Amino acid sequence: MYAIVDIETTGGHASANGITEIAICLHDGKKVTKRFSTLVNPRRDIPIYIRALTGITNEMVAVAPPFEDVAADIYHMLHGKIFVAHNVNFDYSFVRYHLAVAGYELQSNKLCTVRLGRKILPGLPSYSLGKLCRHLGIDNESRHRAMGDADATSELFSLLLRNDKEDHIKQALKQDSKEQVLPPNLPKTAVQQLPSTPGVYYFHDQKGKVIYVGKAKNIKKRVSSHFTGNNPGLQRQEFMRNIHQITHQVCGTELIAFVLEAVEIKRLWPKYNRSLKRFEHAYGLYMFEDQRGYMRLAVDKHRKYTGAIYTCNSILEGRAILNQLIDTFKLCPKLCFIQNNTEPCTGTAQDQCACTGIETADSYNQKVDLAIAELNKALPTFAIRDEGRTDDEHSCILVEKGKFYGMGYISHYFDVESLQQLKNYITPYPGNDYIKNLVANYAEKFPQRKVEFS
Repeated sequence: MYAIVDIETTGGHASANGITEIAICLHDGKKVTKRFSTLVNPRRDIPIYIRALTGITNEMVAVAPPFEDVAADIYHMLHGKIFVAHNVNFDYSFVRYHLAVAGYELQSNKLCTVRLGRKILPGLPSYSLGKLCRHLGIDNESRHRAMGDADATSELFSLLLRNDKEDHIKQALKQDSKEQVLPPNLPKTAVQQLPSTPGVYYFHDQKGKVIYVGKAKNIKKRVSSHFTGNNPGLQRQEFMRNIHQITHQVCGTELIAFVLEAVEIKRLWPKYNRSLKRFEHAYGLYMFEDQRGYMRLAVDKHRKYTGAIYTCNSILEGRAILNQLIDTFKLCPKLCFIQNNTEPCTGTAQDQCACTGIETADSYNQKVDLAIAELNKALPTFAIRDEGRTDDEHSCILVEKGKFYGMGYISHYFDVESLQQLKNYITPYPGNDYIKNLVANYAEKFPQRKVEFS
């Protein structure tokens, strides 16, 4: 038995909106056997544009029952039935959410007439309910009212059942099908053809624009996990509706996928990515020349358009490095902004220090140059050689002087001996501290995969 459902609501996602009308048509696989319809008091204002679309006004629902008063009847009609709707995830998320608030737990198999229409009646110009019904000659005198749309969807469903020569409905209902949880505009083949390898995947909207980038140890499994559950929030509902296509890049290792994801999010700035968009270097060690000609070192917050000598995650880390340079190369703590008071300089030169003007700028700057050279020398240059995409290649990530340089793939037989030679096979990418830390932690965990350069 099928329960064909249509609802009208106050907005686009269940957790912050109410149902204003619900209609259910019970269908035995041949015809509708029972109908149920009621207005619902959402206990909130119906936005004016929705009033204009549906014709349902605040005055009409003011005398209607709230959802909890009809929840029992709705639950018993839906329980044990296959839940059918046009764009089923929208209707199901609302009904399931509001039933749960009323104390009823709905668990139903689902069928989406949008997805079934694309499979059983391919090649039509549009699969929106209104245009599909007009194309198929299905009358709907009450468009955007729950019973009018539920009756139209019931007639559409009967037509789909009659024309389902390849058993698409039966396939969709198989327990391992996952068909009913996919976004309405995404072909099942788009997920089926994904590889079960590490890599990066891209969700595209109707115009082909990338709206989300993700990384995975197993691309197919990770992509499929996006479509499980029935989160009623606005972002998920909008996200699911906007997925029309999936592309991917296979990576040799999960680490390559992590790095590539970070690079691609910064490059493409996808609408639905959040976490890595705003990752920037927190602090940096900067050098500048003051009005007297002395080179000054300072730890400061990240400056977007000024290159740092060294980047770090905290001011404490930066100051620890700077204090080490001060001690080793006898730099002035005042000129390095470590000592900020008016007391005499605590550096080793004290009253002969550069801050008093006794040590000349040329002499002091030579020490600063030596300090920076030593810092650069101490920063590691190494590659991580790991599994490739195929058996005859290896993946390779290069870090040069403590900074992520890039990555690529090399022949299984290639001997990594020369840094410059390796660079010919590496694609440079922009880096940040997130990537640098990912690679450094991996190198520490798997030292046998690390190739060091002097």
